[in-house]
Amino acid sequence: MENQFNQPQRQSKIGIIALFADSVQKYARAFLPLVFIMILKPDRLNGLYITLGILVILLIVVVIAFLRYLNFTFYIDDQRDEFVIHEGILNKSRTTIQLNKIQQVNISQNLIQRIINVYTLDVDTAGSDKKEGNIKAISHSLALALKSKLLENEAKETTTEFTDIVDPKTKFNVPFLKIDLVSLFKIGITSNYVKTIGLLLTFFFTIYDGLSQAGKTDVISSENVDHLVENKPVIYVILMFVLILFTVVFILNIGRTIIKFFGYTVAKQKGSLVLSYGLINTKSTLLKPEKVQITRVTRNYFQKKLNVLEIVIKQTIGRTDKENNNVIEIPGCNSLEADEILKLLFKEIPQEGETMKPNFRKLVFSIFLLIVIPLSVFYAIGHFANEKVFEYVSFAIFYALAVLLLLFFGFRNYRLFVDDNYIIKQSGAWDIDKEIIQLEKIQALTTSQLFWHKNLNIGSLTLHTAGGNVSFYLGRFDRINQLVNLWLYKIEKKNSNWM
Repeated sequence: MENQFNQPQRQSKIGIIALFADSVQKYARAFLPLVFIMILKPDRLNGLYITLGILVILLIVVVIAFLRYLNFTFYIDDQRDEFVIHEGILNKSRTTIQLNKIQQVNISQNLIQRIINVYTLDVDTAGSDKKEGNIKAISHSLALALKSKLLENEAKETTTEFTDIVDPKTKFNVPFLKIDLVSLFKIGITSNYVKTIGLLLTFFFTIYDGLSQAGKTDVISSENVDHLVENKPVIYVILMFVLILFTVVFILNIGRTIIKFFGYTVAKQKGSLVLSYGLINTKSTLLKPEKVQITRVTRNYFQKKLNVLEIVIKQTIGRTDKENNNVIEIPGCNSLEADEILKLLFKEIPQEGETMKPNFRKLVFSIFLLIVIPLSVFYAIGHFANEKVFEYVSFAIFYALAVLLLLFFGFRNYRLFVDDNYIIKQSGAWDIDKEIIQLEKIQALTTSQLFWHKNLNIGSLTLHTAGGNVSFYLGRFDRINQLVNLWLYKIEKKNSNWM
């Protein structure tokens, strides 16, 4: 029986459990200080009061989850071509989304939802300030039917340039790309070092601050820390710290990559690509080639040797806070698979074309900003404030050499490639990024030149798209202006309407 969405309907009844888990997650952060105190100083709190407090809180959360379920309804207004959601407990709200503004509909499932067999459905809109649609607990069949209904208009307007492959037995689309565990493992050990280290440091300082407020002296003894490093050379302590840090980074990277992208498949469906992945939280995303704004292909030395790379696709951004929801990652594909994906997105493999290089002053300015200024501050502190700083001069030299090496390779890889239909920006010292933009996707062009650069004939260019901006600094300004005039003419002449 075909699902009728023109009448208001609620989520799955068993979805109350998912709503309860979601409410617990939202309110858990507020009780973190109490948890710290319970762990560090249990003698200060009465066990009976703690138990009663937890039961009362859980009862309140159950009531909230039930009211969220009871007051949440959704339907499609066929007369106005709108998707309507009613929700709220005390403050009731009505969200309406124009069907022609819907960019994509995502279906996902976290661990709790997998246990009770319900799904989350998210509606992404393009260029709208209205609240997005989010349904947290519906059955898989209902989610698929609603997704198909919401994207019905898009399917009619989309011109299919590639043929879907459907399994005659299951009637589902057959994936043309599957990323195996070996490829995910390769990506896990060769990427995201800086991001993972940043997350580790953030986690460490957050826990340290929490322990400080709860009385860390009862748990962490500074004498134990001093005893651990005493009589050890400074270089030994640093090497041990770096070894432990990178071991943790490797483990976290591998675990994060496998958990997030496990079972990654890409299939063709009605002129679009369906991407499905996830071990604990499964997700199904629809990628429309005409909505792609910026495609970034990333590869470093190790990944090149292992024949893997990463592709990041940026789609249309409706609001700045939605940017992460419009970024799609395809990890662990090889060169041939990457070419196939690019062909599906652009109907061809983008060519690099004319090469533009930056002026050497870009490297000089970076050296001044990241090496000269920090070393000057280091010298000033040691000379005028504390001479003991000079004991670490070897680390300052190491920092200067390491940064100089990164800046040099970053400058050598910094290029802008210009073709008749594509603009490709290449950047990066270790991870080499190539950002691909179709000429027809450019919304605006900005050129800038500092007054002391006028006689040197150097300036900068920024390409504005609905998926973000791409800038190229300190290139030949006369050539930049020639290209901008040519691009504006081509864009105006083509009059492409990809929205």
